[in-house]
Amino acid sequence: MSSPQAKLAFLSVIALSLAAYTPALAQDPGHLPNVMILATGGTIAGSGANSTTTVGYTAAKVGVDALIDAVPEIKKVANVKGEQVFQIACESMTNDHWLKLAKRVNALLAQSDVDGIVITHGTDTLEETAYFLDLTVKSNKPVVMVGAMRPATAISADGPINIYNAVLLAGSKDAVGKGVMIAMNDEISAARDVTKTNTSLTSTFRTSELGLLGYMQDNAPHFYRQSLRKHTTESEFDVSNLDKLPDVDIIYGYANINPIALDAFVAHGDKGIVFASVGDGSVGAGIKPSLIETRKKGVIVVRSSRVGNGIVARNGEANDDELDFVVSDTLNSQKARILLMLALTKTTDTKAIQKMFYTY
Repeated sequence: MSSPQAKLAFLSVIALSLAAYTPALAQDPGHLPNVMILATGGTIAGSGANSTTTVGYTAAKVGVDALIDAVPEIKKVANVKGEQVFQIACESMTNDHWLKLAKRVNALLAQSDVDGIVITHGTDTLEETAYFLDLTVKSNKPVVMVGAMRPATAISADGPINIYNAVLLAGSKDAVGKGVMIAMNDEISAARDVTKTNTSLTSTFRTSELGLLGYMQDNAPHFYRQSLRKHTTESEFDVSNLDKLPDVDIIYGYANINPIALDAFVAHGDKGIVFASVGDGSVGAGIKPSLIETRKKGVIVVRSSRVGNGIVARNGEANDDELDFVVSDTLNSQKARILLMLALTKTTDTKAIQKMFYTY
């Protein structure tokens, strides 16, 4: 394939093959769904020193227009518009960012000319933003989170195909009412259940216990299950008039644990503490007195687990009824923190909060 003619012939074959593989690309633009892409930064918008840089790159360098232009195929499956909401690495995501994003998503979904939303996001806190939106979005229209494990400048960057699939999913009528979803690696995951499990692989997002919602294949979503936990329009949480979320932090359980971090958070004025403890949320002797004292001061204590799978059993490794603690059910600690923050905007009653953990 050394001659220009041979190269041209090869490219022609590739173009014909792509056309045959993507029949949906020939749709009438007047009948395409209207999808809004909100960009927040992250690896998907990252830039490396060269095409082989997949670590040590700079996140949040590529703007939303460039992300869209890099995947021209999406304009053939949806009427796409873009908006740069933030331009940050996702480890810098804050409660204020979440509130702003949720309000913007709700405002856009209230428009008749928006059928779905795609949010580009860094992967490190993607599951947290997704779950926050799952509890605060007030629409059945699809909201799809998408990220990448390789920067936009890398060989075989996964961002473009992930964006393409996310747009297809956000514009699909089959995705209506499914809650906030994550579309990566040709898989569809539920915001509540999914978590990042690997530091670098493109298959990092997993729902090892409860399973995927489905797959992206042949330019369409294929669903096999859906979550029975309440979300979006069934959620009782409303952030439309909120300017601040209550302070809630996480302390990590380990052998020889001491109460120094817990006491510091309480002194800071936290309204809630998530204890990501060992095993089934066990409460070690080194921290139990401080947890009891924390609850007596009016701070809500949620027992969670660092294990990553399984139900944290109420009255299992601690007498939660007597101590007035809450258990996280199957939520990991970072998602338990989100639900507790939102719960505290409604009530400080531990029985009501426990019911929320069994509902969402």
